[in-house]
Amino acid sequence: MSITVHASGVDKPADLPPAPVTRALISVFDKTGVLEFARGLHALGVEILSTGGTARMLAEAGVPVIGVSDYTGFPEMLDGRVKTLHPKVHGGLLARRDLPAHMAALEQHGIGRIDLLAVNLYPFQQTVARPGVTLDEAIENIDIGGPAMLRAAAKNHAGVTVIVDPADYQPVLQQLQTQKAVSGPTRFNLAVKAYGHTAQYDGAVANHLSAIAEDGSKAQLPATLTLQFERVQPMRYGENPHQFAAFYREAQPAPGTLATYHQLQGKELSYNNIADADAAWECVKAFEQPACVIIKHANPCGVAIGDGPLQAYRRAFATDPTSAFGGIIAFNRPVDGDTAQAVSKQFVEVLLAPGFGEDALAIMKDKPNVRLLEVPMAQGGNRLDLKRVGGGLLVQSPDEHRLTASALKVVTKRQPTPQQLADLLFAWQVAHYVKSNAIVYCGNGQTLGIGAGQMSRVDSARIASIKAANAGLDLQGSVVASDAFFRFRDGLDVVVDAGATAVIQPGGSMRDQEVIDAANERIMSLTRDEWDAKDLLEEAIKVQLRLAMASGDPTGDQAAELAHMHERWMRIHWGKSYDRKTHLKLVRGYLGDPRFKDYYDTAAGNGGAEFLVRTMEANL
Repeated sequence: MSITVHASGVDKPADLPPAPVTRALISVFDKTGVLEFARGLHALGVEILSTGGTARMLAEAGVPVIGVSDYTGFPEMLDGRVKTLHPKVHGGLLARRDLPAHMAALEQHGIGRIDLLAVNLYPFQQTVARPGVTLDEAIENIDIGGPAMLRAAAKNHAGVTVIVDPADYQPVLQQLQTQKAVSGPTRFNLAVKAYGHTAQYDGAVANHLSAIAEDGSKAQLPATLTLQFERVQPMRYGENPHQFAAFYREAQPAPGTLATYHQLQGKELSYNNIADADAAWECVKAFEQPACVIIKHANPCGVAIGDGPLQAYRRAFATDPTSAFGGIIAFNRPVDGDTAQAVSKQFVEVLLAPGFGEDALAIMKDKPNVRLLEVPMAQGGNRLDLKRVGGGLLVQSPDEHRLTASALKVVTKRQPTPQQLADLLFAWQVAHYVKSNAIVYCGNGQTLGIGAGQMSRVDSARIASIKAANAGLDLQGSVVASDAFFRFRDGLDVVVDAGATAVIQPGGSMRDQEVIDAANERIMSLTRDEWDAKDLLEEAIKVQLRLAMASGDPTGDQAAELAHMHERWMRIHWGKSYDRKTHLKLVRGYLGDPRFKDYYDTAAGNGGAEFLVRTMEANL
């Protein structure tokens, strides 16, 4: 009995009628689920053809299978190069079921229809990724028969079902079990996937071969670059409402990258959501300690480490609460209930973490619009960094360099303290994710002020200090990271005037020495002996504070000596830029900063900070 599938007059996939399956050819590299699929086909009376390892596996499992050579009557030859390249295979795949002439030709030549093809190709990239692989080995691993069959079946999807992805076995089998045929739209979608599979394979071959020079050397980048991405979701619009957009990911995204996310709740991600979420995730996973990163408009507005996610969040949020409104928040530790409770009090667009506790999920359910993304924590990254330009593409290796303390070179007289060194490395890590001309103030594993993307580095420095002031954060004793060198000393003067005591920058300017000399004029000029003397003075101030408090008189001799010692201490920090007005302003700020209040209250007893402020007001 012959069954004719009519495909004439097809203008859209929905017009394609269902197609039955009487014979299938199965030959796969990825054997996931193929045995169960073959058993299901056999139970439906489908005749199964196969080759090589797939045929052996099916036969050993008791599934009736016909070897392709037995089917064609022609043996494999040329070391397997000629196996499926035969008219009985390609004729059975390519013959149009709606053309009587095609059906007559099949009958004339004893060719049966092949209604289903399940083939996936050996990943060429795995072959060429092996150390020492030769050109000859690469060439021998280029599949010919597999892509040819896939293209044939995909071309003739009006009558043939083609499968390259094991995930499609069950849906196809279910249609055959319930409808005795595979629907037209399903076959069309599977054909599209097959072309994507062969395109990816051919692209990998072209990428590898075009990187090989005549002398056998291999370039870092190919002469012809082929990339392939799969659409994850279309979007209502892009960066602006008048732009159309979609999100695509690699077929096998690197572990730990944003594209591996699983959305647990919330609205569909927007273009800007994904862009900012990527910036947040890349930044937060760079830290080993529990960390929180808040991103707004592609820039960090708060980064901090802590004992856990809650402390890290509170410290990151304190950097710039205004900008954090409507931001993207990322953690490098699972989010617990306490952290979720704190985060839920602010407006947040996206929340990313390696996991969420049940109590955290319950809390965030009351914020149904918040997008929760669970991203497996791993240190993977993109193989290439891409930037689109008019008519072309800029390609480079990703910036994966991680600075260590051993790689630093101290160019000023003073050596940084261990705490400063830790803060400098932290600040540098943050600056890596801030837009060009970045200035980042940090202290004790927390960002204190961030200036980003200004045309002038001096302006970035000023903006960072303004933001710190707006957030009520003290920059005295802070460190600064600059993502590029200071061309002139003016930028350095700005950050030191704001309170910075150490700076990390890449160097490389013709005026490096001018900037180094400027640093040596300021607080950074202290030698180790001078720095130790400053510490001794600080301890003496504590003793004098206790003596002055015992007298009970903020205007007495003991208090006057305390004011004199504290002034000397501040002059060391501020150098030529010192003035008493600023000194008094800073001292008054002690009472509003828990760090200073606790410090002096601990040194001299309760009320120590308040007494110090009264003393300075009376004597300055």
